[in-house]
Amino acid sequence: MDLYQELIIEHAKRPHRAGLREPFDAEVHHVNPTCGDEVTLRVARDGDLLSDISYDSLGCSISVASASMLADLLTGADLDTARTTFAAVHAMLTSKGADAGDEAVIGDAVALAGVAKFPARVKCALLSWMALADALATTGANLSEESHV
Repeated sequence: MDLYQELIIEHAKRPHRAGLREPFDAEVHHVNPTCGDEVTLRVARDGDLLSDISYDSLGCSISVASASMLADLLTGADLDTARTTFAAVHAMLTSKGADAGDEAVIGDAVALAGVAKFPARVKCALLSWMALADALATTGANLSEESHV
């Protein structure tokens, strides 16, 4: 567990790919009303490729780290990979600890598995992922069949 905590702290202190960049195809702003965490996320697409994901994340270390991990994992990925990764992260975080996550699929985001045991923190970890789903939906791409509004 120490390695996972260190990964979260590292991503929170030095978020990867942070900062809003242009050009972009969609921009969304999501707020977690429970704690006040905020993320503004931009996505640029080149066909099925997520050519850039940029963000500005304000909030707790879990929220900031999760946005950093998302950008690392999915920048340059295609939509099918994004769907698979989104589904795996969402399943892990909403499993109440039953799903430990698959590092081969979700990379550093596996460090967030422990968050699933703390319902109040799950929204922190999911904030940027839900923002990505919303941003992609505005470009005509859906990450999941479910509605996450």
